[in-house]
Amino acid sequence: MLETRPLGKTGLAVTPLGYGAFKIGRNQQIKYAAGYELPDEREAGRLLNAVLDLGIRYIDTAPAYGLSEERIGRALASRRGEFVLSTKVGETFENGRSTYDFSSTAVRASVERSLARLRTDVLDVVFVHSDGNDLDVLQQTDVVAILLALKQAGLVRAVGFSGKTVAGSRAALTWADAIMVEYHLEDRTHEAVIAEAAAAGIGVVVKKGLASGRLPPDEAIHFILSNGAVSSLIVGGLNLEHLRTNVATVQTSLFDVVS
Repeated sequence: MLETRPLGKTGLAVTPLGYGAFKIGRNQQIKYAAGYELPDEREAGRLLNAVLDLGIRYIDTAPAYGLSEERIGRALASRRGEFVLSTKVGETFENGRSTYDFSSTAVRASVERSLARLRTDVLDVVFVHSDGNDLDVLQQTDVVAILLALKQAGLVRAVGFSGKTVAGSRAALTWADAIMVEYHLEDRTHEAVIAEAAAAGIGVVVKKGLASGRLPPDEAIHFILSNGAVSSLIVGGLNLEHLRTNVATVQTSLFDVVS
């Protein structure tokens, strides 16, 4: 079993390795070097249950991840109390393309759909899924206000921002419970804002920590988790043996850090 780290001041505890559920739901318009076949329903369910059995206690998804939310709901509803669940608002993916809508109406509808698809009464964390125009999304739309209102209403436990720029991540520190940032050996541009977030009691989740498969997993995982400001590193994939190896790498990395 992996030990957990606090996700900032949210009261939620996440394992240092989380599972990113992109590949169980979508294989179109991808940024990975190689394509892949989507698993069928049984394979997806087996993989998701194996993720929990490996000791991973954090799963991240999004409406833009195709079938991902529905598959998580069908496979893991009976085990909902075993893991922290995050999803996103702002981006949807239909008919082979992404569209973005950060209006109050769209955000509220997105959260309601996610609750139904994931078969849960409350979403642990909801991130804004930025289109890359981070400051415009945060300052020119209603997305932050409506997310905070949904948190107040008890539909969401914590809210956060998944952006692409340092300026966007830093701007989110005024209201977010957590931020999701790209951070790895080839891109350390968010390093300062990661430290600022942790100092403010804001959770830090790292995405694309293996640079979409370009970096050796053992080296990449050790680098990220040796940074005590990081709450969790999200790693995806469909290969259970790779996930098992990543879990072992995390355990070794954390032992080395403590030692």
